[in-house]
Amino acid sequence: MKKIVTIVLALGLISFASAQNKKNTSKFSVDGPGDHLLLQLSIDNWKGAPDSISSHIKGLSRGLNFAVMLNKPFKGNPHFSVAFGVGVSSSNIFFKNMSINLKTPGTLLPFNSLDTTNRFKKYKLATAFLEIPVELRYTFNPEKPKKTWKIAVGAKVGTMLNAHTKGKTLQNVFGYTLNNGLIEKTTKKIFFNTTRLVATARVGMGNFSLFGAYQITPFFKDGVGGADIRPYQIGLCLSGL
Repeated sequence: MKKIVTIVLALGLISFASAQNKKNTSKFSVDGPGDHLLLQLSIDNWKGAPDSISSHIKGLSRGLNFAVMLNKPFKGNPHFSVAFGVGVSSSNIFFKNMSINLKTPGTLLPFNSLDTTNRFKKYKLATAFLEIPVELRYTFNPEKPKKTWKIAVGAKVGTMLNAHTKGKTLQNVFGYTLNNGLIEKTTKKIFFNTTRLVATARVGMGNFSLFGAYQITPFFKDGVGGADIRPYQIGLCLSGL
């Protein structure tokens, strides 16, 4: 993940430097100040999950997103701008008394209830995507972007970098620890739609905002998850530069 973030930063800086040196003859002005870096912390969940799965989603499922973006204000109206860039999004969905068998040789991905048998104290499904975000932005006072209200709507296209399950600390049905040091991790992307489209929105003041993201495309391949599951995120965004 550190290597990915380093690559994203490098690409963003190269694009930013290139934009400053390029003569612009379009209806957009040269890259202006405002929200070039986005860091987002979110609470994550799934829409469309059946009760047999959603009833086992417990704890604080969360995500972390990072993006480097260029901001192009409209020449005719600097309140509006278009931003685009590159970023990485991650999500961790936590389960209680459940396992997801990514090792299964079949085409149907099993979500196994472990209410009456041994299970992990902590268990999650984690995913990460490399993405290209695009936003249409409105800044109420473009001359003071760090002290004014901002609104942004957009979308991002992503390709999956990783998908894995991870369980820690095996327990029996009574909650007694059987193996405190056991960590079980399985990585496999075959059951997931590895390309996705996500709708996004932000509203806030200065460098802080609330954001939401909703995956438009199905999370799992047809027939794999047994339901049309669409992940979503709601959280806080810190923006800068």
